[in-house]
Amino acid sequence: MFKRIIFEDYAAICTLVAFIVVAGIFLAAIWRAIRMSRNQADTMANLPFESESHHHDHRA
Repeated sequence: MFKRIIFEDYAAICTLVAFIVVAGIFLAAIWRAIRMSRNQADTMANLPFESESHHHDHRA
């Protein structure tokens, strides 16, 4: 009986830990974006998406 209860608690704990990790990463990204200086935001906004000399498209 106790093995089943422990397993159910273990599954709930794993789900809770996964949620906390993902929420923490999301909140850290939002916090970084909010605290970013205007100059750094402008610099990142002007970064190119890909280099003109490096094409990763290998279609014929």
